[in-house]
Amino acid sequence: MEQISALLTRLKTQSPLVQSITNYVVMNNTANALLAAGASPIMAHAQPEVKDMVNIVGALVVNIGTLDEYWSESMLQAAAHAYTIQKPWLLDPVGAGATPYRNELLSKLLQFQPSVIRGNASEIMSLASVNIKSKGVDSTNSSDEALEAGTQLSKQTGAVVVISGEVDYIIDRERIAKVKNGNAIMSKVTGLGCTASALTGAMIAIEKDRFLASTAAMALMGVAGDIAAEKANGPGTLQLHFYDALYNLKSEEFEERMIVSYP
Repeated sequence: MEQISALLTRLKTQSPLVQSITNYVVMNNTANALLAAGASPIMAHAQPEVKDMVNIVGALVVNIGTLDEYWSESMLQAAAHAYTIQKPWLLDPVGAGATPYRNELLSKLLQFQPSVIRGNASEIMSLASVNIKSKGVDSTNSSDEALEAGTQLSKQTGAVVVISGEVDYIIDRERIAKVKNGNAIMSKVTGLGCTASALTGAMIAIEKDRFLASTAAMALMGVAGDIAAEKANGPGTLQLHFYDALYNLKSEEFEERMIVSYP
């Protein structure tokens, strides 16, 4: 637990620059969350600069939530360059399995070996080619149901696989961590899964052990969610208190509140 909590201090001290090619529904939310946690966000998808940007950031986050042809090409160029120069990058497969277009793009992105894949249970099961109950970007499967698929996907791709849900699982082939923080009301705020991806991007920018970094990011999400839920009256105030919790959280309270196990 000390290793996990220490990463929060390092995040606030090192303030890594994180590039996000993400969907426009959550762009503002995720930028604010990265700032509150201590990282530095940049949302850049213009193709003339995408490789130069990957060169200077600490990590890249690719989120396919609101696709079009231009952004898809930007994602492919950025992921390809990150792979070439061995820059850590995260894939958020929003809506995986919903349409052939998304599946085709995800298949191409996986060729560039993401360091981390974070999604909900249905998305992870889709990537691992398991029959699922898909409802667009929402999961109709539990994270427990996706555990086997997540392990399979980690072995297939070499990536750390993060399944977010009521219980979060972090999987690095044979290694598994389980995070049980968080509150059900978090699912009523759009884009908190995308925020989890952004924070994981910040953690892999400062820590080479991506399993440890991903576990720290999901614990941070859950603990900040716990604190926010204690003060919120509903989804709107939860989001405000969530940013404040990220900003004010110290490593001592983080370590005290996190519920992390290694089953």
